[in-house]
Amino acid sequence: MPYGFLDTLATPSVRAAQAANGSGGLFDDPGIDRAFDRFSENEAAFIAARDSFFLASVSASGWPYVQHRGGPAGFLKVLDETTLGFADYRGNRQYISLGNVADDDRVALILMDYPNRARMKILAHMSVSDDPAVIEALTDPGYRARPERAYRLRLHAFDWNCAQHITPRFTGPEIATVVNPLRARVAELEAEVAALRARGA
Repeated sequence: MPYGFLDTLATPSVRAAQAANGSGGLFDDPGIDRAFDRFSENEAAFIAARDSFFLASVSASGWPYVQHRGGPAGFLKVLDETTLGFADYRGNRQYISLGNVADDDRVALILMDYPNRARMKILAHMSVSDDPAVIEALTDPGYRARPERAYRLRLHAFDWNCAQHITPRFTGPEIATVVNPLRARVAELEAEVAALRARGA
C-alpha cells in the first residue's frame, strides 16, 4: 500500500539509513495505507486553526532554506482538497523563498499545534500569483499588514508525526482562556470578603 510522504523522500541513502538504524522495512507493511494526498475535514480544521508554519525551499545552490510564516489563525487557507493558498505579506524583503521557487517549485511545510502536541508535514508545489483578485481573496480582513503577492500550493503528500519530543507551549490568547475565568472568580471572592469585612466593622 502507498505511503506517499515516505515514498517521495525515501531515497536509497534514506533506505540505507533506516536499515542501519533498525527501521528498514518498518514502513513497508502492506496493511499501511497512508497515501495522504487529499485534505479531509480533519486536516482542513487543523490548518484553519494555525497562526504560523515553517516553509522550506531549496536554492539553486543546493542550500535548504527554512522560513517562519505567521499571521492570523487561518491565514493559510484550504482552497480545495488538494490546494492551499496564502497571502504573502511584506517582511524583511530578502525574498529568498520567492527566488527559490522560481528555480524549483517544491516546498515542505511543518505546521505545529504545541498545546495538543501535534505536527503536520506537507510536501507541495508552490506557485506565485500577482493577480490582485487572487491576492485579495487570500488576504485576511483586519490584519494590518501589506500583501505583496499570493502563493498557491498544490499538495503532493502530507503526513502526521507522533507527539514525542513536542514540548507543549501556549500563546497569550490560549493562556487567557484559562486564566481569565480564574481572575474573575478571584475578583468575585475579593468582593465577598470586602463585603463581609464591612459588615463585621
